Amino acid sequence: MFNAIRTTFLLAVMTGLFMAVGFVVAGSFGMFFALAIALVTNLIAYWNSDKVVLRMQRARLLGWRDSPDLFDMVERLSLRAGIPMPKLYLIDSKQPNAFATGRNPDNAAVAVSTGLLSHLEYDEIGAVIAHELAHIRSRDTLTMTVTATFAGAISMLAQFGLFFGARNSNSPVGPIGALVMIIVAPLAALMVQMAVSRTREYEADADGAQICGDPLALARALEKISKLSKNFENPFARRSPGMAHMFIINPLAGKGADNLFSTHPNVENRVAALVEISKQMRLQERQLHGIDRKLRSDQPEQSGWRTPNSHVSNRNRPKGPWG
Repeated sequence: MFNAIRTTFLLAVMTGLFMAVGFVVAGSFGMFFALAIALVTNLIAYWNSDKVVLRMQRARLLGWRDSPDLFDMVERLSLRAGIPMPKLYLIDSKQPNAFATGRNPDNAAVAVSTGLLSHLEYDEIGAVIAHELAHIRSRDTLTMTVTATFAGAISMLAQFGLFFGARNSNSPVGPIGALVMIIVAPLAALMVQMAVSRTREYEADADGAQICGDPLALARALEKISKLSKNFENPFARRSPGMAHMFIINPLAGKGADNLFSTHPNVENRVAALVEISKQMRLQERQLHGIDRKLRSDQPEQSGWRTPNSHVSNRNRPKGPWG
C-alpha cells in the first residue's frame, strides 16, 4: 500500500515537472500545452509500449514447440500468481537478463535472454520468471513505461526550452529562472524515474519469492546475473539506455550502491532482503507444522469402527505426492 501511494506521488511530481517546464517556455499556454502532449504521449505508450520495447530488443516470439519445459514452467507460475499466462519472447543476447512488458496482465509479455537460459539453473530461471510475473500482476510494466515516457518527454521539452525559453526575456520566471528550470527539470525527472524503479524492484522480489516459493533461488539468480552482466554486453540495451530500468538487473552493468541515479537497488541489499524473507517463510512453516501436530494430538481416538487399511502401519503406508 505504501509503495502504491509513493509511486502515485512520484508520478504526480513527474506531471508537475512537465507542466513547469511548459510554463517556463511559454507561460500558462505552454503549461497546458505540455500537459496535452504528456497525455497524448502516454496514450500512445499505453497501447504500443510492449511492441516498441520488444522490437527494440529484437525479441522473438516463442511457441510451445520451441521450449516445452520453459512454457510449462511459465504456465505453472502464472497459475500460482493468479494471472493469465503472458506471451513468451527470446532475446538473442549472451548476457543473462529478463524483463516484462505490457499494459495489463491480459496483454503482457515476458522476455528472457539466451544467456539466462544457458547460465542459470532450472529453479533460478523459475524464480526470475516469478519476479517478472510479479511485475505484471502489480501492473508495474505500465507504471515503468509511463515514468520512462515522462522522463523522455521532459528532456525533449527542456531542450526545446533551452533554445527558446531561456532566451525569451518575457519568460514568466525570467531568463535566469528559465535556464535553471530547464537544467534542473530533466535531472529531477530522472531521479523520480529511478526512485520508482527501485521501489518496484524490491516489491517484485518479495512477491516473486512468494510466487515461486523459493526466495533463495531468486537470490542466487540475482547474484549470478549481476556478476555475468559485467562479462557480457547487451548491445540492444546499450543503444536504448532509457529502457534499462525494465530489466531484472541493469543491463548496462552499472556499479554502486543505492543512489539517486541508480536504476536498480544494490544487489547485495536485494539478496539480504530475500534471505530475510526465506527465514520468515521457514518460521511460518514450522509454526504451521506445530499447530497441525497439536491439532492431531488433541483429537480423541476413534472407537467402534476402523477406517479401510487401518491395520497398515504408518511406516508402511504408501505416501502421496506431497511426501
